[in-house]
Amino acid sequence: MISKITQYRSYEDVQLVTLLMEGDRLAFDEVYERYWKKLYNDTYKRLKSIEMIEEIVQDVFSNLWSSRGKRNIQNIYPYLLTSVRYQVFMLYRKGKATPEFEEPLEHMILSSLQADSLFNEKELRGCISVWMALQPDKRRAVFQMKYVDEKSTREISEILGISQKTVQNQLLTSFSSLRDFLSKVMIMLTILPR
Repeated sequence: MISKITQYRSYEDVQLVTLLMEGDRLAFDEVYERYWKKLYNDTYKRLKSIEMIEEIVQDVFSNLWSSRGKRNIQNIYPYLLTSVRYQVFMLYRKGKATPEFEEPLEHMILSSLQADSLFNEKELRGCISVWMALQPDKRRAVFQMKYVDEKSTREISEILGISQKTVQNQLLTSFSSLRDFLSKVMIMLTILPR
């Protein structure tokens, strides 16, 4: 099974789309692994609500799977990105959300650090270690497997015996918690003398 998963990782998007349209669940899983974070980040730039972001990304992938034989998709990432942006637009139009333009997850720590130059990498790692020690066991394990051990959400779900959705929820909760924690640390560092 692992060698088959590795095989799908080597496929080009065009191959994955062809297999996906034929109902291949592993091809769908690989498309999900490749693009869920990019879609999350793109949506995060436009919405503040993590719940709305999760729902939009989940709906786009659910729709992709449920209508897999009915669509003629040439380029999967632009298709998914357009779908996510359309969902966000519809929320704006219905008045359920207002535009929020924020930085994606990859940049939330780095940009504030570059701007203030208060941390070096060693201090940042120390803060993240402290934050990890404060987390519930399952959340800490999921975060460590994903970002230290570099495991996929599928591998984490198999190891821990939980669903991939639970793994994703744990990761999103972790990001929110880590961001809040680091923001507080940054405030403390600006207030306290060094």
